[in-house]
Amino acid sequence: MHTELHVRAVKGRSPRIRASGGIAVRQTGVDTLHMISSAATPLGGDLIEIHVEVGPGACLNLHSVAAAMALPGPHEPRSELRWHIAVADGARLVIDPQPTIVAAHAVQHSETAIDVAESGAVRVAERVQIGRSREDLGRWTGRVRADVGGTPAVRHQVSIGRPEHDELGAPAVLFSEFRYPDERPDAVHPDAVGARLGLAAGGSLTTVLARTLNDAERWAGDLVG
Repeated sequence: MHTELHVRAVKGRSPRIRASGGIAVRQTGVDTLHMISSAATPLGGDLIEIHVEVGPGACLNLHSVAAAMALPGPHEPRSELRWHIAVADGARLVIDPQPTIVAAHAVQHSETAIDVAESGAVRVAERVQIGRSREDLGRWTGRVRADVGGTPAVRHQVSIGRPEHDELGAPAVLFSEFRYPDERPDAVHPDAVGARLGLAAGGSLTTVLARTLNDAERWAGDLVG
């Protein structure tokens, strides 16, 4: 299945939404939208593309109502998720969905491309858990490319799940957040595998690895504030 979602926020107007495939969107506030699964997706072989554009001076908050479950298809374990994000001058965007659960032996590849103007503001969070109860065969790879005012800010890739871990070191959960602007100094969590790192072009990238979602959320909260 090919799912495609286009969201465009314009100052002083309700967001414009165009969706096809397995995701629907509901407006739940003046500047707030929630994504809703309208079909079983992502399955192996599926492609989800989400385009978010926030125009000059506009604000948008994009969330989801429930966790997404990535499952293997009958012939293909891999699904793909692609975010295309553009934030204009004076605009503000928050993307903060519920976790993705990579179940059974599913494989998911996620790519996030962010272009933000120097006077814009953006926060994009991602949460991933490998497996449901007693499952550890899934695999997830995520790439983030963010540019600020046309200047490269970050190029980042991380993978969790098999074969990326062994039995002694097996983080099942990832929390990741790109934020701009953010002038705070770097921070390394004293009790967890997590850090918030400043970027030369401005902004920050926070990454936390954990064994449970509760731990990841708690430690991420210490870092992102």
